[in-house]
Amino acid sequence: MVVFTYRVHGHFGIYSTLGAKMGLFAREQFEASGIREYISVNSYAGSVPPVSCLNDGLQISTGATLGHGLIDISDEPQKRVEAVFTSGGKALRIALKPEYESMIRQDIEDATRLYGRSPEYWKRVRNLALKYWLRWNRNSIFQLL
Repeated sequence: MVVFTYRVHGHFGIYSTLGAKMGLFAREQFEASGIREYISVNSYAGSVPPVSCLNDGLQISTGATLGHGLIDISDEPQKRVEAVFTSGGKALRIALKPEYESMIRQDIEDATRLYGRSPEYWKRVRNLALKYWLRWNRNSIFQLL
């Protein structure tokens, strides 16, 4: 799911990677193995990057695409790595645990301080996304609210 998200999203990004992991985690919670088992999503990631990139991963991993009308973006002012998933009359609210959000924030602050928004910064973001993809287990980084 993460590799396909990368292809659609255009680069390995932190939030798109988390969206793919979160959507897969939701599918597992619903025991929805097939992509045709529809899940609707209400995302709290907003529509402004970088946090909104979560939505690309959510769409790819759940099949809840804008075209199917199965994903909504909340207009709440606080943007965050959180979404409500609905399938078969059951709803789950899933969020990234605060300690992981803190790690991301610190890593991004460090990269910005070191590189500004130079090409080196974007290389660092890609490396962070790859690290999070490989090391962060979806069963450990999310919480059910």
